[in-house]
Amino acid sequence: MNSSDHLPSIVLVDDEEEILFTSSNLLASSFPNRVVTFSDSRSLLPFLAQRQAAVIVLDLQMPGLTGQELLPQIVYLHPQIPVVIMTGANAVETAIDCMKQGAFDYLLKPVENSRLITTVTRALELHRLRGEVTSLKRSLLGAEQERHPAFAQIITGNRKMEGLFLYLESIAVSQQPALISGETGVGKELFARAIHMVSGRQGAFVALNIAGLDDVMFSDTLFGHWKGAYTGASQLREGIIAKAARGTLFLDEIGDLNPLSQIKLLRLLQENEYFPLGSDMAKRSSARVIVATNRDLPRLITGGEFRNDLYYRLSTHSCHIPPLRERQDDLPLLFDHFLRMAATALEKEPPLYDEEVTRYLAGYSFPGNVRELQAMIHDAVARHSSGVLSPESFRERVGHLPQETKPLPILREVAPPHPDSFPKLKDAEMNLIRQALVAAGGNQGDAALLLGISRKALNNRLSRGRSNG
Repeated sequence: MNSSDHLPSIVLVDDEEEILFTSSNLLASSFPNRVVTFSDSRSLLPFLAQRQAAVIVLDLQMPGLTGQELLPQIVYLHPQIPVVIMTGANAVETAIDCMKQGAFDYLLKPVENSRLITTVTRALELHRLRGEVTSLKRSLLGAEQERHPAFAQIITGNRKMEGLFLYLESIAVSQQPALISGETGVGKELFARAIHMVSGRQGAFVALNIAGLDDVMFSDTLFGHWKGAYTGASQLREGIIAKAARGTLFLDEIGDLNPLSQIKLLRLLQENEYFPLGSDMAKRSSARVIVATNRDLPRLITGGEFRNDLYYRLSTHSCHIPPLRERQDDLPLLFDHFLRMAATALEKEPPLYDEEVTRYLAGYSFPGNVRELQAMIHDAVARHSSGVLSPESFRERVGHLPQETKPLPILREVAPPHPDSFPKLKDAEMNLIRQALVAAGGNQGDAALLLGISRKALNNRLSRGRSNG
């Protein structure tokens, strides 16, 4: 058994000695002094408790302890390690089930040499990226920072949002993709633009909403085409990815991307190259990709509608923007901001308003979030002629709602942050944990995987947060 003390190991587990010997020699030629082999599956967990591993290649059918039985234990105890399943053609469905349980990929025996090398290389890259995310989060929680001017257009005083700003500032300089999730109207494009501004990238910010685009339209818009590529392509067209060179390409509604286009986007992210329609010459891309969605991508993966390898690539860095109903302390700030904005656009004086207005609106769920609030206020100001804005100005759109027992404060101006109200490090940590739990649908094991910590460590932090709360 050979390994290196300096780099995490590549671990092969298979009861067939011949396969173990052949595979280990092949991997050792590309990754010298990193390969560790086990013919007895029961030896794996004790090894992982003592040594670091970057990838595990695990046979599915083994005596004693099968790969299918080992997988959930690895995912639970060592969520940062990608697991590649090896199986025969008669157990493909089982291998797919393993991927739903957290396996990175699967290989069919006999495994092609190039396929084994490529899969392990991709798994090593994922392990490295997960380590980078963990390092960034630790850096985030290790020092307080002031809000970057790029976030000035996002009106908030909420601690969760302030924690997001710190995280996004930390990942802005990364070249890796970023995934922004959140309900319709929370301001996902604003966040993407802020990341671009913080990054200091020299190129432009180029946005594309891909909802409703078929594969040809997506490919043509993104990659461009050569003259004569298809009927009607009378001249050369440059795609928007070229326009975003050295800048940021923002793809909204990524959850609606069709299967063929998912494959092309995955290649772009993996190879940083693409083919314009009608061309067999690859072009290089220097754009950083940020995507956004209001859909539950893990659920789409389970339903076979979204590729899990694309999801892992896109979510190297990820954040979830909380809906307006979860940050009602922002309602007075947003109300005042949009009131003044609407009055300016309509060339009116900002009307006075009763504090009962925000108290009344606090009982509304805002399915359209900040965008809905802005539209609602603009309409109310447009129809207003005299007097004071009251709840009646919004009753037609919102309906009759139960009154809040505690009115929300009306903030006419944003005051400098007071030390008692400024977000603390423990709040930033709990914010990250909450975001991970939301992204994982409440599953603590999956949340720990996203955070790059063990489930036990996550439980300890949650317990500490409850006792401090």
